[in-house]
Amino acid sequence: MSRLSLFNSPLLLGFDHFERALDRVSKGSSDGYPPYNIEQLGENALRITLAVAGFSMTDLSITVEDNQLVIRGKQTDDAQRVYLHRGIAARQFQRSFVLAEGIEVSGAWLDNGLLHVDLVRPEVESRVRTIEIRNGATTAKRSVASAQS
Repeated sequence: MSRLSLFNSPLLLGFDHFERALDRVSKGSSDGYPPYNIEQLGENALRITLAVAGFSMTDLSITVEDNQLVIRGKQTDDAQRVYLHRGIAARQFQRSFVLAEGIEVSGAWLDNGLLHVDLVRPEVESRVRTIEIRNGATTAKRSVASAQS
């Protein structure tokens, strides 16, 4: 079965990385744990907040892998504790967020069971380039000559 791509248009050149990003998002975990918020702090700033009660800083890790922010948590069981009832499970998680090109993690901190991760998008300067148009016959001869050597 062939898949319909949004980026099949010949007018959209070089957007295949967006298609891969959409695939990553659609394959993301459907598990709602841990719950999270995403807030807009400014025009170019975001904050992701995850509820990670019971996790210490050593139980958590944050990495950026190919424009994908990955937050992992793994608690270790204390073998010396004897539980009569265990309603709070020591469970591990992995939560992924696909980042747009240019988004950077500016910091992270743990406060009262909430893990905050700040993201920023640096200002992009608009630039205009003029491309020189050369004579096709001269360019073609140079290309053939360089390919043969």
